[in-house]
Amino acid sequence: MKSNNTQTGLPTRILITGASGGLGEAIARHYAAPGSILLLWGRDQERLAAVADACRRAGAQAVTRSLDLTDGAAAIAAIETDDDAAPIDLAILAAGLGDIRPPDRPAEAACQILRLGLVNFAVPCAMAATLANRMAARGRGQIALIGSAAAFHALPFAAAYAGSKAGLARFTDALRLGVAAQGVSVTLVSPGFIDTTAGRKVRGPKPFLMQPSHVAERIAKAVARGQAHLVLPWPFVLLRLVDRLLPSRLRDRLLLSLTPPAD
Repeated sequence: MKSNNTQTGLPTRILITGASGGLGEAIARHYAAPGSILLLWGRDQERLAAVADACRRAGAQAVTRSLDLTDGAAAIAAIETDDDAAPIDLAILAAGLGDIRPPDRPAEAACQILRLGLVNFAVPCAMAATLANRMAARGRGQIALIGSAAAFHALPFAAAYAGSKAGLARFTDALRLGVAAQGVSVTLVSPGFIDTTAGRKVRGPKPFLMQPSHVAERIAKAVARGQAHLVLPWPFVLLRLVDRLLPSRLRDRLLLSLTPPAD
């Protein structure tokens, strides 16, 4: 089996985690085309099957896998199995969990912090490293990890989410540097608010809300050109700079003012 489409130069065998979620589905639909082989992972089996059917109607081959990413050992074994079957050209690790602490508690529950740490940080990083080693041995490959603009801010109402995404961001940048010489490109994506079912459950305002299809298109373009870091939309680039430059006392006051209202 050829690993790349020789006519278009596009990746042929593509792994997408979180494919049963809003952004993951949009990414799968974006890459669904004749000649593409999509490995779709997700927790919601019914929705995952529907996404796979839509991709097949677009001409792609689609294979699904239902797996809970809190089981890191199973995730690593599964990615090794999929890559053994035929080399993965592109992996977009989009699965993740969001959370906001209850307004009546000063901090999130310990079990939830652990869960977000696994799904948003430890397991996708382990999966990326597993694939990076294999791709480096082949001398080619692309990996994209979906983080969050929240990674660059100490959000008091979402410490576990922001913290886990911050860890993902630092790991991704380090992995990129480590494998670049071996022909493997690694892209970190740090989006703001996306109009998904999960995103609509988050309390409070959602400035610069983006549609999943638009985000998927931007991700594909960033991956294709080997971009190290994609932050979108552009105002979140400015917010990141403001967070860095503000005096700490003023920054703390600003962050505390962003706490979403209670239900």
